[in-house]
Amino acid sequence: MTRKISLSLMLLFLGTQIGVTQPAAKAQTPVVPTTTTKSICSTQLGTAIDGVINRPLFSRGRWGILVQPLSTGQTLYSRDAQKYFTPASNLKLLTTAAALQQLGANFRIRTSIYQNGKGVLRIVGRGDPSLSDTQLQTLAQQLKQKGITKIQQLIADDSYIQGNIVNPTWQWEDVQSDYGAPISSFILNQNIFSLKLVPQAVGKSLQVLWIDADEAKQWRIINQSVTVAQNQPIYVNVTRELSGTALRIQGQLTTNSEPSLIDLPVVDPNYYFLRRFRTALAREKITLGQTLVESGGVNQQEIAFVESPPLSELLMETLQNSNNLYAEALLRALAVKKTRGKNQTSADVGLEVVKASLTKLGVDPANYVLVDGSGLSRRDLVTPEAFVQTLRGIARTPTGYVYRASLPVAGKSGTLKGRFQNTSAEGIVQAKTGTLTGVVSLSGYMNAPKYEPLVFSIIVNQSEQPTTVVRQAIDEIVVFLTQLQRC
Repeated sequence: MTRKISLSLMLLFLGTQIGVTQPAAKAQTPVVPTTTTKSICSTQLGTAIDGVINRPLFSRGRWGILVQPLSTGQTLYSRDAQKYFTPASNLKLLTTAAALQQLGANFRIRTSIYQNGKGVLRIVGRGDPSLSDTQLQTLAQQLKQKGITKIQQLIADDSYIQGNIVNPTWQWEDVQSDYGAPISSFILNQNIFSLKLVPQAVGKSLQVLWIDADEAKQWRIINQSVTVAQNQPIYVNVTRELSGTALRIQGQLTTNSEPSLIDLPVVDPNYYFLRRFRTALAREKITLGQTLVESGGVNQQEIAFVESPPLSELLMETLQNSNNLYAEALLRALAVKKTRGKNQTSADVGLEVVKASLTKLGVDPANYVLVDGSGLSRRDLVTPEAFVQTLRGIARTPTGYVYRASLPVAGKSGTLKGRFQNTSAEGIVQAKTGTLTGVVSLSGYMNAPKYEPLVFSIIVNQSEQPTTVVRQAIDEIVVFLTQLQRC
């Protein structure tokens, strides 16, 4: 059995959490909030919540909270709800709300191949985050069915998405990690590749096995790892040098350790795509000559295509598993709804569309400052009020049920699968999680058993406490909300 670990494994072993929320089944320890009351009057809610966040261990952090009935703007509890906070992955609530409103639940992202002359094909990528080797093989099979056995020249048109492939405000440690993979017109296998580290005899370096032999040719390995005796601590840290051509492997695994699978972001998505497509074509006995990347050009007859699942399914992956790459791809997909100005990137235009869409939903533009679509940037600023306004606004739309169904369910699915189990919140809370170092957030809906449906946003910033401690306090507050009743 292979143990799959991320690039930041060493930091996780040391108890430091970087990046955004990871799937609960992999990264979160089930927490059962401690509660002593089974019912709370709405007039008692403030005292109950204050009793949690005013504990001495939280004295240095900042809390932003807003709780309201879904149907009205009446405030049941508010703490700095109109002040800015770093939202982490809660920001995906804004991006996906805009995508659903602007693109519709049935929107699909199409990857096309055009025949631009004898022996010349042009493949146009449009930023489909779900594209995998399976779809590449489908494209190759479609070409074979057209009688194509030789391609003299394949042009990869990457003009659909313009701008930096990684947000310039993301931290270097995030850009090196699988959850910070680059976004471009061509996205394949979520723009990550894998290698396996296998322990050897004690004192020997870990063996590096490449899942993709072609990818091995792109890197120089600096192997500073070691195999150690049993009962020793294990950790692995893989970092990319600034040059982008060398991988430094550090850490140790014991002789009895399972092999460890490391996911890493590709450096050049266009050429990674072309390398993998060449392999897919070879399986169909189609020979490929010259390849090149080109921005723009004339597309003639479409002879092959694949499409992503509908947006409703893309939203599920984005919100359930807090997938940064999907969120960033959807942000750029929004750019097709508006003409790009001079020197504007696709992400810039997408953010303008997000703002316009949120305004239509009743969200005050003064309540947020956005620089990406995923929440990985620490320059994102959002108030708890903005999340509550978004959640309430989209609930009133015809596709509000699609949005809500995409959210993790407490104790049941996604990043909430390991939380709220065996509590009164299990199964009745649908919410988005968020985590960065010093940041924990949770915003969503609740069907309170003895009260009307609620919408809430809880954000903690500048906390020096372990994430699990802050998360448990948040969960305790949410359980209080489930115990609300009219008195």
